[in-house]
Amino acid sequence: MTAGALVRQVRDVEPGDHLCLPFSDDAEQREVATAFITGGLARGERVLYFTDRRAPETVHSWLPADDLAAALRSGRLSVRTAEDSYLAVGRFDPDAMVTALKEETERSLRDGCTGLRVSGEMSWALRDVPGAEGLEDYERKVAAVFATGLSSAVCQYDTRLFGPARTRVFTRCHPGVVGMNTLYHDGLVRIVPAYQAGHRTIRVTGTIDQSNAHGLAAALQAAADRHGDVHVDLSELEFIDVAGLRTLTLAAGRLDPARRLRLLHLAPMLRDIMHLVGWDREPQLVLTTEAGRP
Repeated sequence: MTAGALVRQVRDVEPGDHLCLPFSDDAEQREVATAFITGGLARGERVLYFTDRRAPETVHSWLPADDLAAALRSGRLSVRTAEDSYLAVGRFDPDAMVTALKEETERSLRDGCTGLRVSGEMSWALRDVPGAEGLEDYERKVAAVFATGLSSAVCQYDTRLFGPARTRVFTRCHPGVVGMNTLYHDGLVRIVPAYQAGHRTIRVTGTIDQSNAHGLAAALQAAADRHGDVHVDLSELEFIDVAGLRTLTLAAGRLDPARRLRLLHLAPMLRDIMHLVGWDREPQLVLTTEAGRP
């Protein structure tokens, strides 16, 4: 992705978007993909989902049973394997796939849907598939399908499989990227969910002070409403004042005794401040320095 490229929350995906989802955790991929599917169904769009590493039944399981049954019955949701989509002609043919998506868009509109949403797991391209070398060409050509404003797409690239360099190549083929919905953003700080080693994490980027500590408190409460420990990644934190540190400590104290609020990549200076004030003695609070040591 080049500087200035679009960064879209999944709840804000619009017709005309052609976005890349680079991910490194299965839970992150599932959360974004599920929101993309359910968002499209809620808008009256038809949704096509192309699987590779998982069976269509697994994708079905991401949706509430009643919603799934209604979507399948009406034909507004179709989950297909790579062999039945990208490789339907026995090899990967970029032009044939572009034509197929044009036809799917037209069919969706004829059937009374408001548009088409498409999402595909792109890991099939890493196998010994005839024509897979044309994937970059396809990503550039298919942009014209979505530019009509009648459909949208999220192309999923697992960075663990593609590697950082190849992922960057395919990311740059898209006008922007899509990610999980932001928990709080006010110009000073951006608080977003992320996944690290399978743990859902809150990532804090920017500045926390008295003016926006309430936003941090709300994000922490949302995380506390889920099961398990609360992980907060502070590696991109630029500044936090005493009000922000107190907000973190109070959130830890509200957790059940068996749970912990884990501060990841806490700067040593901030750890020293919390020690001087005595907040590091909160039993549900675990401090981890930049070196990864508690």
